[in-house]
Amino acid sequence: MSEYLTTRELADLLRIGERKAYDLASSGEVPCVRAMGKLLFPRAEVLAWLNASRSGPHSAKPPLPNIVAGSHDPLLDWALRESGSGLATYYDGSFDGLQRLANRDAQAAVLHIHESDGFNVHSLLNAVGEAPVVLYEVAVRQRGLLLAPGTENISGFGDLEQRSVILRQDSAASQRLFDAQMEACGLSRDDLNTLPACARTEEELAIALHDGKAEVGFGLGALAQLYGLRFIPTHSERLDLAIWRRACFDPPMLKLLKFLHSNNFCHRAKELGGYDLTDVGRIHHNGASD
Repeated sequence: MSEYLTTRELADLLRIGERKAYDLASSGEVPCVRAMGKLLFPRAEVLAWLNASRSGPHSAKPPLPNIVAGSHDPLLDWALRESGSGLATYYDGSFDGLQRLANRDAQAAVLHIHESDGFNVHSLLNAVGEAPVVLYEVAVRQRGLLLAPGTENISGFGDLEQRSVILRQDSAASQRLFDAQMEACGLSRDDLNTLPACARTEEELAIALHDGKAEVGFGLGALAQLYGLRFIPTHSERLDLAIWRRACFDPPMLKLLKFLHSNNFCHRAKELGGYDLTDVGRIHHNGASD
């Protein structure tokens, strides 16, 4: 989903004619930019403009479900249980989590989406605009190629042609990053010997490699030692929780956030390895007020 809307996309969003969309831009009523003779409309600003234009009574907001969706992370998954938060989880990738967050089917989403100038912020804005959502840093972690025991002659993405590879689902940010890395090497999924089923979580990927079902996967350094795998680091990425602001003050989420600053959480991160907790709790985005 692009950060900018075309005139046609704006017209479709507002259910108006394209001529009317041009008129809104000419009069300065709708946020827009002009580049190379074309009109473009920042998606996040357009959504904020629509919310600000709302009139009439506001209905009571339905309660948010006690669900954390998005990407699977072994450290955060452990913290959700160990903290006694009572929060349920639905892990099906960062992009699935964003959609569930936007639909209010989850009160938080775990994200690690690589962007041109950082992580997660633009993707969050594209999904929810300036809605009251907080982007809360959990950790910086190491990602790269995990190799099954006995696998040799792999030192990077360019060595994966015709090798046995386990993939993640398309809604996983790691799979999209992997596809981009393969494309940069002039390769695609068709050049790999992929398993028929993907790994739905980071741990499923590591277990499949440990069991010898594939030679290599794009996974977390934190799982290498635990499952006896060799790890070739390729990326450092920021893991964030995108949380509806009102959920931050409810007991389940409060328990989790407090635990993320505990000695137990720090000790577990050191045990697993591959995590940097220097900026845990840093806020990278704070949406507009309700």
